[in-house]
Amino acid sequence: MEKNTVIIGTRGSKLALWQADFVAEKLKAEYPGLTVTKKLITTKGDKILDTPLAKIGGKGLFTKELESAMLAGEIDIAVHSLKDMPTLLPEGLTIGAITQRNEGLDALVSPKYQTLNNLPVGAKVGTSSLRRRAQLLHLRPDLAIISLRGNVNTRLAKLAQGDFDAIVLAAVGLKRLGLANCITEMLSPQVMLPAVGQGALAIEVRADDAAMLKKVAFLNDEATALCAAAERGFLGKVGGGCQVPVGVRGEIAGTELIVEAVIASLDGQKIYRESKRGQPEEAKLLGEELADLLLEAGGSEILRELGVEV
Repeated sequence: MEKNTVIIGTRGSKLALWQADFVAEKLKAEYPGLTVTKKLITTKGDKILDTPLAKIGGKGLFTKELESAMLAGEIDIAVHSLKDMPTLLPEGLTIGAITQRNEGLDALVSPKYQTLNNLPVGAKVGTSSLRRRAQLLHLRPDLAIISLRGNVNTRLAKLAQGDFDAIVLAAVGLKRLGLANCITEMLSPQVMLPAVGQGALAIEVRADDAAMLKKVAFLNDEATALCAAAERGFLGKVGGGCQVPVGVRGEIAGTELIVEAVIASLDGQKIYRESKRGQPEEAKLLGEELADLLLEAGGSEILRELGVEV
């Protein structure tokens, strides 16, 4: 007899809860009578808030405890921001669905100055992302980039109390929390290539749970999944387990998949950027080939300096 309940594992932040509720509502609409409950799980990334992500291990910080609970049978599925997921998953787990990405770009929030160009020399910009730091400094080497951790509301509060002149956040997070009005400038891909998978949700499931895999399959958006495959293929080649200063974005244009990526030094002085286009069904390979291009151009030297094996 088919199980008529689904236990979703989620972190406790407002954004994580929004994501879990979004998936829960979709499941209940698709399967009337299904009981969906949430189990809140605190991850290492939620506990350590005074240290930059890169120093405490980067990828996996927001997923490991959820994955352990799933392998132990305490939850049926976990809902993650795809950008938080390492390219290699623990044995026994798989991504059952990747949701449609509606917004994958970064946003500047600066009530006083509005745009990146308007920021004065030496302006304090808050972000804990090496990717954002490197690309900001490439355009504006005069900026003071200061580490900023915590959930969206915490970051906005620190900006409001004058700790920063601007902060950079994923636009999708602000929009999901009803805070789109805080965005003062959307950062185009030319200015700021996003993180791998940014804007999409990943539904992680036990690989041997055929019933659950079947149940969540309708949530998968084929175009987003193909773009994500290219982006994750790229990241896998350049050190997918670490927080590294790389940005990548896949996009379906007509019958082609276009992938654009950047590897930059932390100070933004050295930057390697390329794009590749090809057949969507070769998404992962496209991402890997683009990674090879950038690594050979000089990206491998940047990553070696950061202690990343490639």
